[in-house]
Amino acid sequence: MADPRPAPRPDGSGAAARATAARALHQVRDRGQSLTRVLQRLRLPAQAADRALVQEMTYGALRTLPRLEALAGQLLHRPLPKREAELQALILIGLYQLTAMKTPPHAAVAATVEATRQLSRPGKAGLVNALLRRFLRERETLLAAIEHNPRVRWPVPEWLREQLRRDWPDDWERIIAASDTRAPMTLRVNPLRGTRADYLAELAAEGIDAAPAAGCPHGLTLAHARPTERLPGFVEGRVSVQDAGAQLAAELLEAAPGTRVLDACAAPGGKSAAILERAGGELALTALDVDGERLQSVAALLDRLGLRATLVEADAARPEGDWAAPGFERILLDVPCSATGVIRRHPDIKWLRRAEDIAALCDQQRAILEAIWPLLAPGGRLLYATCSLLGDENHRQVAAFLERHPEAHECPLPGAPGVARPHGRQLLPSSGGSDGFYYALLEKPAS
Repeated sequence: MADPRPAPRPDGSGAAARATAARALHQVRDRGQSLTRVLQRLRLPAQAADRALVQEMTYGALRTLPRLEALAGQLLHRPLPKREAELQALILIGLYQLTAMKTPPHAAVAATVEATRQLSRPGKAGLVNALLRRFLRERETLLAAIEHNPRVRWPVPEWLREQLRRDWPDDWERIIAASDTRAPMTLRVNPLRGTRADYLAELAAEGIDAAPAAGCPHGLTLAHARPTERLPGFVEGRVSVQDAGAQLAAELLEAAPGTRVLDACAAPGGKSAAILERAGGELALTALDVDGERLQSVAALLDRLGLRATLVEADAARPEGDWAAPGFERILLDVPCSATGVIRRHPDIKWLRRAEDIAALCDQQRAILEAIWPLLAPGGRLLYATCSLLGDENHRQVAAFLERHPEAHECPLPGAPGVARPHGRQLLPSSGGSDGFYYALLEKPAS
């Protein structure tokens, strides 16, 4: 019989990491906060390994949240009161370790029990210890009991499952499964500072396994993710992290040297950088964003890569000022969206997004598209982009725009990857491949 007493107190850093992960999960799950912002605000452990552990546990717990909640529901005789939401989050973190991580079970239990003290809940150490040890004893029975639970089988909110089923009747289950996998780490080599072939050879010399990313002339995918500071030449601007699907934007826009370009929703700046790199840095590019703080990240990225652009803090839905002079020959319009195509990188999206958000986002997309279209020069091209999987934000949005603007012409994208839609093309998230992105290329007549 397992010892019912709490395990001995382990090294404090392990307990601190678990307590931090529980706080982060609680802020997202119970208070609707963005995980990225929560992790920026929380005091993370000093050691890099412990910081990585916090990320693994929080991201992983959010990916598998319905499974963890179902297991906790079986283990608890009655639901915990709302005032114990942070303790509930710690139990979920403990269960994630025991179901999905390679941490030795005794170490995971001991550190999670000790974390009750970090959360000022020392009186609950016995409860957490008993629950986790019971799970270890009854693991197979408990897992079998939740196997056919729809929320566990398809771990997305019901409204999203139904929208995916409507838009992708033959693919929705595969989409959900792919969205719960770990996204690969894909890089974009800066062609102004070296070739992809040379960088691949350098990685190989350091024992880093990588391969060219399909459809991306400067992209490569690592077999195993690693911190950016451990990538050769990252600090010197030789390489950036960018999903293969996002890299496609620069290729579809085809902004030649000397072109006047607008990136109308630019933060965090990866697409702006790729557009500039592709043209040898010889562009008059305006990078626009409504969020001044996020615009600072664009500035930092371009500075690291040795690129130049005009950065403007403004609302794309209300063009005014010097930057809004018509005549842009190329416009990238990567509009705010539901982000349902990048759930595997941001699993909190599943639990933060609401069905009612979609209509509001569609209204915002429509307003931005209408406001930016007049800034496109005759003969110019606008690339409409989202990281959404939902037709209302994608091909149906473009169809409505073309009805309102009979002068606009849609350019075919026959060689582009992805699935042809009534308008544009959709990349679906795939295991080991790109995230979910939508692209449609619109042209204004020359006369």
